[in-house]
Amino acid sequence: MTADFLILSLLTLVGAVAAVSLRNLVHCALALAAALAGLAGLYLHLQAQFVGFAQLLVYVGAVAILIVFAILLTRGSDSEPDGPPATRGWVPGAGLAAAAAGLVVAAILSSRALAPSLQSSPEAPVRAIGEQLMTRYVLALELIGILLTAALIGAVIIAMTLPSRRSAEHKPQSRTSIPDL
Repeated sequence: MTADFLILSLLTLVGAVAAVSLRNLVHCALALAAALAGLAGLYLHLQAQFVGFAQLLVYVGAVAILIVFAILLTRGSDSEPDGPPATRGWVPGAGLAAAAAGLVVAAILSSRALAPSLQSSPEAPVRAIGEQLMTRYVLALELIGILLTAALIGAVIIAMTLPSRRSAEHKPQSRTSIPDL
């Protein structure tokens, strides 16, 4: 293993662990973005340029930033969760995760994919994929862009109306008023 692979792997693992263990929701989203960026770097290191660039553009550049905006617009970071970050069920959960990881490792080690192959893998250069997306699949690409834009506008509208609902629900009542029955 090379040093750059180890650094990218460490970035991915640390970001993933931080994303599930931090208490602040904004910090969790930023740690998720770091883990996704490390994964994109791993794809690029493994010569999968299209998957690496798609990971970088779609997940890090769009989804992670959309999560951060949604958290900040809905004020999801205002309240800190009370109590311990882990419950009593973490021990069985950790055991189940270790068993699942063991099964995955056993399946990988017993597969024929690790055997050296003399066949060359088919190569799909990023340029050819980009030309297909901009010619043959341009309508689907534009429709996905419109759908994501509509979802973002809907989230902003919901976030803008949410504070007015909160202020009506949490309006302090005076002691002289009679509650509605």
